[in-house]
Amino acid sequence: MNKPISDPHLLYEDWILTETQFDPEQLNYKETVFTIGNGYLGTRGSFEEGYPGALAATLINGVYDDVPLFYTELANCPDWLPLLIIIDNEEFSLSRGEILSYQRQLDLKRGLLSRKICWRSPNGKTIDLYFERFASQADRHVVALRCQLTAVDFDETVLIRASIDGNPENKEGFNHWLILEQSYDDANTSLLVRTRSSRIELGMAVNLTISGTQAESKNTSVPGFPTIETKFDAVAGKTITLEKIVTVFTSREIETPIKAACNKLQELPSYTELLSDHEKAWKSLWENSDITIEGSSEAQLVLRYNLFQLLISAPQDDDRVSIPAKTLSGFGYRGHIFWDTEFFILPFFIFTQPNIARNLLTYRYHTLEGARRKAISYGYRGAMYAWESADTGDEVTPRWAPPDEIYGEDIRIWCRDREVHISSDISIAAWWYWQVTGDDEWMRDYGAEIILDTALFWSSRVELNIKRERYEIRQVIGPDEYHENVDNNAFTNRVVQWHLEKSLNIYDWLSKTYPEKTLELEEKLQLTSKRRWRWRDIVENLWIPYDPETGLFEQFEGFFKLEDTKLADYQPRTRSMQAILGIKETSKRQILKQPDVLMLLYLMGRTPDTDYGEKVLRKNWDYYAPRTDITYGSSLGPAVQGLVAASLGKTVEAYKYFRLAALVDLENTRGNAAEGIHGASCGSIWQAVIFGVAGVKFTPDGPATKPNLPNAWKRMKFKLYWRGDWYEFDLKSEGSIS
Repeated sequence: MNKPISDPHLLYEDWILTETQFDPEQLNYKETVFTIGNGYLGTRGSFEEGYPGALAATLINGVYDDVPLFYTELANCPDWLPLLIIIDNEEFSLSRGEILSYQRQLDLKRGLLSRKICWRSPNGKTIDLYFERFASQADRHVVALRCQLTAVDFDETVLIRASIDGNPENKEGFNHWLILEQSYDDANTSLLVRTRSSRIELGMAVNLTISGTQAESKNTSVPGFPTIETKFDAVAGKTITLEKIVTVFTSREIETPIKAACNKLQELPSYTELLSDHEKAWKSLWENSDITIEGSSEAQLVLRYNLFQLLISAPQDDDRVSIPAKTLSGFGYRGHIFWDTEFFILPFFIFTQPNIARNLLTYRYHTLEGARRKAISYGYRGAMYAWESADTGDEVTPRWAPPDEIYGEDIRIWCRDREVHISSDISIAAWWYWQVTGDDEWMRDYGAEIILDTALFWSSRVELNIKRERYEIRQVIGPDEYHENVDNNAFTNRVVQWHLEKSLNIYDWLSKTYPEKTLELEEKLQLTSKRRWRWRDIVENLWIPYDPETGLFEQFEGFFKLEDTKLADYQPRTRSMQAILGIKETSKRQILKQPDVLMLLYLMGRTPDTDYGEKVLRKNWDYYAPRTDITYGSSLGPAVQGLVAASLGKTVEAYKYFRLAALVDLENTRGNAAEGIHGASCGSIWQAVIFGVAGVKFTPDGPATKPNLPNAWKRMKFKLYWRGDWYEFDLKSEGSIS
């Protein structure tokens, strides 16, 4: 096994992540690390028995609710985990007694989280415990856990309480749920709750089975905390097995969720059969999603871990939800959807799980009305997508953030107003999905309207500079958020130009292929010939701050006039440059939070017709890479920087950036993993490996590779979907392909 550098209590080996020692100081961040899920819900890696200060959470995709006067967020749902073990009136807890041995494992191949503990109670009774849990990939409304209990040195009556906690709180202590009903009978113990504002109902039902002994069970009526209580006589050396199965439905998918939960529970097979079906579903998922690496167990585990986090967050059966920036693993960003999904995460699904990619993009179609309302509120036409989106697509980015100091001024959050490239990011993602899958039906029914309506937004947002005889886009924020309210950001202007060009292509294709749909959209969107002419004019005359003689992009107009700063002069450090210099001072310097221009060149470099070539890429790498606050700026940057480095043959640097991105959650390198998984980082790692290390590009004949494998990687195998076929790649370290 390989030990990571910064956390001696974690072991990495191929499919298994192992924690060898419990550290209370790492409680919340490890709860994130050991999250399980199935795309419908995610459950943090909190302990069944609880622990002081735990941030226990089960988040169900799409279950949003308001905190009055403040914000909308994913509601922390009733906790299905609680399982108390009481020996001689002492509750088992890692916060008391003595931990004689401890091991926690996440089996990525099987989607199974397990924990082995040998614990001695304050009264001197020793017990061996084995816990495991899973969120079924075969039936997304089922979650289950098993506990095997062995008394080591005592014969004693043991009391078990298996519960549903119907009073969960968010991070600030707000409870989103009203208790409507809880019931008990011989078949079911159940709970029905409803969110306070959005009025979404949720039903849970639970049963508990015991094997290996005779037990007495009863239901206890604690308000909001339905519990099955059982007791049995433990005998030294004898193992008792407890199996807790829970079903969960919401009114988002069915009219009577409590009835559905109770009925489902009665229909389920045994725990063993549920687990077997779950494992088969995971085998099918990994069939097309896995990347095999030979030569580095650490790299293999780390890569699979990040892909696992994407797969457990992905909606397989619901096209009205997306993947939140912190997935379904924590309270960070309150479950909101960013450009992270389309730019960083979606490519993984397009090329490995196209049905999931379709769902993610269709979410953007269902939220078009919210985007239209935002455009109207800002005085524009068309659809202007929210920087942070929830269930309706309306803007949910907070306008202000509290100051770092108690007497400081509130911080204006300009992203909601100025970081407008998201509308083109979504359209580019829709275009790529169509190019890869050939899903004409989806483009006709959903994608075309997204692309054309956001193009109408741009035709009203772009400004004509009569004096300079060119179009400009002023007062924006590009991917580099250290510089706000700038003019003519290269990334923004180029993706808008690309977007409008493809909008014209889509319109022409739609007119020839589906003329009736074209007429429908012309009327619905007021898509006149004059407006389409304006798109062409913008494509031809939108200014891109690029010098073809030097090959250098200026990140935005006036960037080269800012004060240059050597980041090396501030080493060693453990904070971002913005934290050191302050917001205003950082904005006056050539310091980047994200590799803005390099992101653009990576995006344009996927296909020959938009690729600026290696010479331009190298020129801009040499200029912008040293000026990017890559370690402490944005978690979105390292993988993209690594991808570009690999494309330039800088394999040592590329691998350094790959590790920096891949370990952001596993080893809490930024100190914020407790807030949830960095979903965009997970997605960008896949892109770094496929487009950077493997060097995949797309040609008229299909995907081709130009491998740049790190020295330690002897071999890499993966699959890609492209226009109806699966391409299998087997790359060797010497660059040969078999």
